[in-house]
Amino acid sequence: MNWLLVIVGGMVGAPLRHLTDRAVRSRSDATFPWGTFTVNVVGCLILGTLTGAATAGAASSHLQLLLGTGLCGALSTYSTFSYETLRLAEDGARFHAAVNAVASVVAGLGAAFAGVAAADALWA
Repeated sequence: MNWLLVIVGGMVGAPLRHLTDRAVRSRSDATFPWGTFTVNVVGCLILGTLTGAATAGAASSHLQLLLGTGLCGALSTYSTFSYETLRLAEDGARFHAAVNAVASVVAGLGAAFAGVAAADALWA
């Protein structure tokens, strides 16, 4: 049963990542990889909220598998973040590469902490 929850979450997360990336790219001509940045920050927000809910006893292990492992595992992407950051540096856009690395970590941590705080406010 657990593997099925991960698969179902992944079946939603993977196309959601692709569609979000395409939608964001279509609205931006920038060198910066906004699509990957967006899905990674949203994934951190979801995981933070889920973590806060689990800590408060409001999220079951099944929900954690479905949303945390399945959905967020397929939605967010460290490999694409790494690839795009390296590609920016290799293409001479070192400033954009540095901003992508720093902003992704800062925004991701901020989103995770915001999610935990929101869950604490709802379930504590």
